[in-house]
Amino acid sequence: MSVPGPAGHGAGEDEVEVEWTGGRDPGAAEVADDLEDDGSDRMAEALRAGLEDFELSEEDLSLVDSEGPSEEDDEEAVRPVVAVVGRPNVGKSSLVNRILGRREAVVEDVPGVTRDRVAYDAEWSGRRFTVVDTGGWEVDASGIHLRVAEQAEVAVELADAVLFVVDATVGATDTDEQVVRLLRRSGKPVVLVANKVDDQRQEADAAALWSLGLGQPWPVSALHGRGSGDVLDALLDVLPEKTSVAGAYARGGPRRVALLGRPNVGKSSLLNRLAGSERVVVDAVAGTTRDPVDELVELGGKVWRFVDTAGIRRRVHQTRGADFYASLRTQTALEKAEVAVVLIDVSEPIAEQDIRVVQQVVDSGRALVIGYNKWDLLDEERRHYLEREIERELVQIQWAPRVNLSASTGRNVARLVPALETALASWDRRVPTGRLNAFLGEVVAAHPHPVRGGKQPRILFATQAGTRPPTFVVFASGFIEHGYRRFLERRIREEFGFEGTPIEISVRVRERRGRR
Repeated sequence: MSVPGPAGHGAGEDEVEVEWTGGRDPGAAEVADDLEDDGSDRMAEALRAGLEDFELSEEDLSLVDSEGPSEEDDEEAVRPVVAVVGRPNVGKSSLVNRILGRREAVVEDVPGVTRDRVAYDAEWSGRRFTVVDTGGWEVDASGIHLRVAEQAEVAVELADAVLFVVDATVGATDTDEQVVRLLRRSGKPVVLVANKVDDQRQEADAAALWSLGLGQPWPVSALHGRGSGDVLDALLDVLPEKTSVAGAYARGGPRRVALLGRPNVGKSSLLNRLAGSERVVVDAVAGTTRDPVDELVELGGKVWRFVDTAGIRRRVHQTRGADFYASLRTQTALEKAEVAVVLIDVSEPIAEQDIRVVQQVVDSGRALVIGYNKWDLLDEERRHYLEREIERELVQIQWAPRVNLSASTGRNVARLVPALETALASWDRRVPTGRLNAFLGEVVAAHPHPVRGGKQPRILFATQAGTRPPTFVVFASGFIEHGYRRFLERRIREEFGFEGTPIEISVRVRERRGRR
């Protein structure tokens, strides 16, 4: 059997003769892969060298020289851990959001919204670390509040440093004093954050916290960002390069799924079906619907975190604002999710609101699965019209996995699992720079960009700049038309998969040196 050389090469010195008596020869496959990668890398190097004739910024050069998104598993394993602790409602989650630079932790002006330890990846001044948000620490707590306090204590034990947040407008309370004693016993470095110092007039409130004996209180307004950079600089001074609690916050925890759709498509029925009495892993505590993370559900042998947005539903009765709040609920869920299941009621014609929800998922860059609910109610005539509606209304998202199901009967609900796994795998997928350029070289050679105004733009080089969603940057000698971008996206999907995830293609037009 002959194993051909790299794409674009004919038979010759790169062809390898392989013989075996039966079955799949792993050696042959490995040789073929090596040859293909070698040829792809050579092509990418040639294209990269050709870019020297074009004017590139420092950012362009950095992107071109990188090998796409790097695997960070080893780095994540040693990333130091920071626990954010304090009494209820002192602004811990607001500070976490400020550190992250995005709204991730749930914030509400009610004590006790955060009840569990929740870990996030953060970065400051080029240093990466894990920040852990905790529930409010009440020393004399009982019931669920006792469990929250225990979680906070565990977070301190499993941290390399602590951000201790105190409300400067209230001052040090008895609870704060007792927390200080616990922090001293832990032996962990502590940075004292005097929160809610919104202007200079409140600086004296922060200075009063020297009395806690933890060193300098750093005045901060987590809500407005004032002083947050100084706190993070102080944190990096005491944070070790490598964690001493490796594995405390394992990566790849429950994947976060948003259940979306217009009213009455069966979202609640599906969630109830998924979280049946035998499948529930963690019971939701009354009152936690303020937090979009609502249900941990075991499905297909894995635990999934299903997102709910019940906290905003009360306002839907305001007729004028119904569309606004529906969109707000969707956006809130998407902010917390990695993948969305959009439910569509197949017993009715696909509505504009269905399309709007799907588009909102695509615009958010989240992975997508479409569930066609109430399939058990379909007759042959409606099925015929439904397929035509899907072809007409959802033609741009043919890449989304489709599951025909019935939430009320449980039919095909289990098929959501492989669809979700496929979509999330695509969302995380990385394409090596060499393979990407080799493939695009073949595509462009077979289907060049149309000539416009006597000029034909050339694709010079391409690289994958990021994942979640997969993002590609294409360097070109001229403007690439929207239709041709869609063509490139379609071919990239055909070659590399990406089923269930939007992909973004950004084109950077660069001129030859000395042409201006």
